[in-house]
Order: sequence, then C-alpha cells, then structure tokens
Amino acid sequence: MSDAPTATAFAPGKVNLGLRVSALRGDGFHEIDTLFATLDVGDVVHVRRAGPRVHGRIHDARGEAADGDLPPLDGDNLAATAAVAWRSAADPDGPGIEIVLEKRLPVAAGLGGGSSDAGAVLRALQALAGPDALPAAALHDLAKGLGSDVPFFAAGHPAARGRGRGERLRPVDLPARWGVVLRPPVAVSAGEAYRALGGFGPPIPWDAVQAAWAAGDAPRWRNDLQPGVGRLHAPVRAALAALREVGVHAPILSGSGATCFALADDEGHARRAAAALAGDHPDAWVRPVRVPASAGDLTPQIAGP
Repeated sequence: MSDAPTATAFAPGKVNLGLRVSALRGDGFHEIDTLFATLDVGDVVHVRRAGPRVHGRIHDARGEAADGDLPPLDGDNLAATAAVAWRSAADPDGPGIEIVLEKRLPVAAGLGGGSSDAGAVLRALQALAGPDALPAAALHDLAKGLGSDVPFFAAGHPAARGRGRGERLRPVDLPARWGVVLRPPVAVSAGEAYRALGGFGPPIPWDAVQAAWAAGDAPRWRNDLQPGVGRLHAPVRAALAALREVGVHAPILSGSGATCFALADDEGHARRAAAALAGDHPDAWVRPVRVPASAGDLTPQIAGP
C-alpha cells in the first residue's frame, strides 16, 4: 500500500436479538422487525486513498494472503463494491482506493460478515474524506443499495432496531452482556431461510426484551426464520440443543443462520461454555462474545502522514 493515511475500521459481527418477519413487499423482500447488536469479534478493514482504481487483498485470521485482489467491479466482494460505489458518489475524479481486509468471521453464517465489511469500508472512507464528503442521508441510501444489513453497519451503531428491510434504524442503548456464538458446520443462505418460512408471527414485545436484557434476565425473544431453518438443517437444531446443554440462556438463531447465540451470566461463564462447546463440537466455530461492542470500537482510526 502507498504512504497515504490509512483508516482502520473494525467490522463487527452481529446477532439478531429477535427477528419478526411479516408481509412480502412489492420489491420481493419481506418486512422485518429486528434488534441488531454488534459483537466484539469481527473482521478488520484498512483503507487508503491511493492508486488509480479500487483494489486490495484479503488476509485470513492469521494474516496470510488469500485470494489475491478483491474484485473491483463484478460484485463478488461487497467490501470492494462498497468502495466503488462510495468513490463514484463522493469523489469520482479522486484517487483510487486500496483495501486490506483481515477476514476473521465465517461466511454465510448469519453474522453479517460481508455486510459489516462493506459498512466498515464506508465508515473508513468517510473518516478519511471528512463527514461532508458524502452527507449522512446519501451515505444511508448508498448503503441501502448494497444490502439490507449494510446501513446498520455503515451507521456505526452498537445496537439498533431495524425495520423495513432492516434499513429503517433507531439506535438502542443496550448495556453490555456476555454470551456465546456457535456456528455449526453448515451454510444457510438468506433465500433458503425465507423460502422455509412457515408463517408470520405476532409482534415481538421489544420493550420487554430490552427490559429483560438490561436487568440481566433471559429475554423472551424469537426468530421467525428459526423453525424453518431448523427443519432443513439438523446441525442447527443440534447447535441450539448444545447451547442449552452447557447452561447458557435463551438460545436463538441469528438472522438466517446458521450461527446461534445464547446469553451467559458473565464473562467467566461465557468462556467456560465456549470452551466446552469447542471441545464437544470441533467442527463448529465457537466464540465467547461481548454484546454489544462499544461505540469506541466502531470509530475508525487514522494513521500515517
């Protein structure tokens, strides 16, 4: 990468602390009502304004090169697509964009990894160029065009209520709690999960969910996609059962899956439960997590000349 300043942005994973699915919209998407919350585990994105084009490379969790250049135009990598879209909207005649993506989250997991990478790229570019480079409303519209979850990650909220496709956001103040995420060795696409939807549930009592969370209790939440995904994928059913068996609370499928989340009593409980699950399920991706991440974690940091 060049000598230009670098913005480093954390791209957190997320869990859905409840998900209601309702009417099919005219654009082919369902109306949803959910509570997004970021995790303290995720990818890391480094961005510079340099060169003639959008390009970069992906590293795995150990920092080893993987997959060569990010595709700049064909949409195979949402981080690169976000960079191209931002440059076109904010500074089409300016320098290109260099990206290094440290990939730590599993893909097709219900953790928002690709959407979070895109949101982190947008936050990093705004930090480099200044908030007036792309006004907040324009940034939101750009993020919305990239994917349903991207506006949440681009906004940098630790937690938010999401409605519409998930793009209508209201920040929510949640105290940090500890939990465990367990991703069984199966991939679930969002399309598959929605096709398996059995019906529409009643509204979720969000005030009660938030009150229980704040009190340290187990909220009575639900994910309307969970029954259908569970019917299709025995490993998801097994993951939810495994969380119950190690004594963590209120296990729930995150988004369209396959990752499942449950609450722990405290950090020690979360770490002990995660260690037990990792030992019993060596093919699964298991982490103790703090939810939500702090606002400071989501603020891009700029280094260099």
